Amino acid sequence: MAFQKPTGTQDLLPGMVEKWQYVEQKARDLCRRFNYREIRTPLFEQTDLFVRGVGDTTDIVEKEMYTFNDKGDRSMTLRPEGTAGVVRAYVENKLYGEPDVSKLYYIGPMFRYERPQAGRYRQFHQFGVEAFGAVDPAIDAEVISLGYQFCRELGMQGVKVEINSVGTPETRTAYREQLLAYLTPMKDSLCKDCNSRMERNPMRVLDCKVDQDKFHDAPSILGSLDEECSTLFEKVKQHLDVMEVDYVVNPRLVRGLDYYTHTAFEFKAEGIGAIDTIGGGGRYNGLVSGIGGPDQPGIGVGIGLERIVLILEKQQIELNAQKPLDVYFVALGEQADMEITKQVFKLRQLGFSVERDYLGRKMKAQMKSSDRLKARYTAILGDDELERGEIALKSMETGEQLTVKLDEIHLNLV
Repeated sequence: MAFQKPTGTQDLLPGMVEKWQYVEQKARDLCRRFNYREIRTPLFEQTDLFVRGVGDTTDIVEKEMYTFNDKGDRSMTLRPEGTAGVVRAYVENKLYGEPDVSKLYYIGPMFRYERPQAGRYRQFHQFGVEAFGAVDPAIDAEVISLGYQFCRELGMQGVKVEINSVGTPETRTAYREQLLAYLTPMKDSLCKDCNSRMERNPMRVLDCKVDQDKFHDAPSILGSLDEECSTLFEKVKQHLDVMEVDYVVNPRLVRGLDYYTHTAFEFKAEGIGAIDTIGGGGRYNGLVSGIGGPDQPGIGVGIGLERIVLILEKQQIELNAQKPLDVYFVALGEQADMEITKQVFKLRQLGFSVERDYLGRKMKAQMKSSDRLKARYTAILGDDELERGEIALKSMETGEQLTVKLDEIHLNLV
């Protein structure tokens, strides 16, 4: 029986995985410059963490979670998103006791059971950042600018930032009534999910992928914001303006999670079919206290790496991903073969990338292997050269060949 990978997953093979490494390294370097520190949380958590954190009216909790009972009959769930686990770690490890804002980032796999399509998998990967402890709208703008800069530094074209304010639970009460008055007359024409959401969380109706085009004249939540919410949103926009982050206000943007307050935002790009959102996030001032911590504000963003890589490929953006091999060794003779074992290990210890033949091939085949691996140099050693303590070093770019001392190979590879 030949096994196949599970539906909705993928194998990242050599040649592709280097592109992922490049994207991930770009994320890590960006976080270093923005002063975010890495955090790594478990791949699975108690199910109730996501029910309380993500929200029991979300599609994630209702339809998409991979949930199981462990041998202790405890309900566990593979993490469907990154924020809830980071918040749990922030609370459990009392990071709120630090004197400065806690600025954290993560990179890793998430799991949701949904219909696979372009850019959407059941095991997918996210790069995300979370900042805790500040209500200053400057931190909202910083998180948005970090995601925006990430896309720009990868060379991505046509990235759009959409922002909105979803207010607070108190300001949303008035908006809920306006929205229900608007939606109720069209209830019979809406999908099953929309009808369910109308009863529990009508704002989520605006996030429907089936009926979204029907809501072009829906009332805007911006008209229901109180003075404090409006002021905060204006300051976020001012901070984005001075950083010259290109954004548009989308009053129908609500995001798909229940914990958002005030600022909500998404990054969009063309090139992945019907799905154009590559990431998003927002402020979640009640989430930390909602899972048992102190009343600490927070804001975060999550970006889908599968979608990033797919768009980069669609836009034919070259990722300087695969570095060439420094040197490939060719051995001619048994004594030379043993010396090459020594030289290969020595150069690897010095930090060079080195390869040699392990298949007993003739010189011509070994030279072809060096060319396939895009080696900068090919080092050729025969028993005669070994007796003289020398080795031939050929530049694969120019074809120029030099004879150098065996113990000075590294000096010629710099």
